[in-house]
Amino acid sequence: MKRLLIVWHSRTGAARQMAEAAARGAAAAAALLEQPDELAVTLRRAADAGVDEVLASDGLLFCAPENLASLSGEMKEFFDRCYYGALDRIAGRPYACLVSAGSDGAGAARQVERICTGWRLRAVAPPLIVNLGAQTPQQIAAPKTVAPAELARCEEAGGLLAGLLLTAG
Repeated sequence: MKRLLIVWHSRTGAARQMAEAAARGAAAAAALLEQPDELAVTLRRAADAGVDEVLASDGLLFCAPENLASLSGEMKEFFDRCYYGALDRIAGRPYACLVSAGSDGAGAARQVERICTGWRLRAVAPPLIVNLGAQTPQQIAAPKTVAPAELARCEEAGGLLAGLLLTAG
């Protein structure tokens, strides 16, 4: 059994929708490969995820919003809590990163990449940034609905990770 851990944080719902889409994509890929019972997908809010789950996973997907040009605080706290406990114990595992952003997202994506470089994880794709165009205080704080085309991209990311896990020798 391969284990995919999807760690997410969301205040307005966008990153949660993206993480759920990635989970759907992973399950769909496992079904397409006729291995639905060979993949366990765990969706875990960053505040509830711990180092034991990171260590038990075969692949990781991180999904969070960018806040003030950096990773959201709850997601950063997850990395702070888990970093040293997983250091030198998860090297080589595949990962992907999804970022919901108001206009850019690059700062949060860079932070995740740097942390994952330290963990010596293997990126399976460039960070996927979903730009929601929220620019005013009201737009930024409002609940979000991610467009179907963007959710499809998130499903593809989850499917890619699942496919790699299930076809790895």
